[in-house]
Amino acid sequence: MKKNHKGDIFLNANGSSGAKRLRDILKWKLQTASFKKIKKEKSNLRVIKHDKAPKIEEDYICWLGHASFLIQINGKTVLTDPCLKAPLFFKRYTQIPFPIKSIKPDYILISHGHYDHLDAKTLKHFKNSTALVPLKMKPLIQKINNSLNILECDWHQTYNINEPFEITFLPAHHWHKRTLTDTNRVLWGSFLIKTEKFSIYFAGDSAYDKHFKDISKLAKIDFALLPIGAYEPRWFMKNNHLNPNDSLKAFKDLNADTFIPMHYGTFSLSDESINEPKTKLKECIKNENVKFLDIGEILKI
Repeated sequence: MKKNHKGDIFLNANGSSGAKRLRDILKWKLQTASFKKIKKEKSNLRVIKHDKAPKIEEDYICWLGHASFLIQINGKTVLTDPCLKAPLFFKRYTQIPFPIKSIKPDYILISHGHYDHLDAKTLKHFKNSTALVPLKMKPLIQKINNSLNILECDWHQTYNINEPFEITFLPAHHWHKRTLTDTNRVLWGSFLIKTEKFSIYFAGDSAYDKHFKDISKLAKIDFALLPIGAYEPRWFMKNNHLNPNDSLKAFKDLNADTFIPMHYGTFSLSDESINEPKTKLKECIKNENVKFLDIGEILKI
């Protein structure tokens, strides 16, 4: 793996920045004839409602929509990529399965700084949790919520959390931007949660690259939480997001047991229909073990 730093700027493992150029963004927006049409479609995702966040004896994975999962491990709760509201200029097409105020995460995993993965309105709800974040993200998190304990890691570093499980920050092929001047000044990545009994890989946002094969060598992965949406037009999205076929390739590279799709059906971020990723993935599946979760469904581990 190449060094992912170049001065104050972060890079992908292959040396690319992944950042979008303004002229490409304008080209996409101006040339997309179907852009307004697809925004009118409703999500067909099922939401299982609960009075409050589940607290049961068993370990579990519960999808909250998009890239947000509530995961219970050894009695501790882990929340991934907190975006449970609609950030500015976003429309949310699905409800969350239980009130945000009932979620009391011990750990909040933030893969990168894009608004659909790090929503300030969501993060402000949590008090005294520990946020596990990429390098150089601590000032941003402190500005949003200074009650959080914040731990930063570079790729292939394990967070010091003093638990009977490990959480390690790993590569992804993506980029960072929240303002006009902070492009790739904060790292991005993925997470491996490893216990004595099982392991969970949370990919965050990523394009397809060889890092998935590299990660497969680190642990036997039981559950791979992989994105499948926001992939059209392909010329614009292929260096940042997996499409359904790429996600299956990544799953095979990881040599994981169970593939849990995410990053679809909640926000309309690109040119494909909001319901297309799930349909396309089902068409690609041969004998792979893919578990589609309903929002709010509790998958006991």
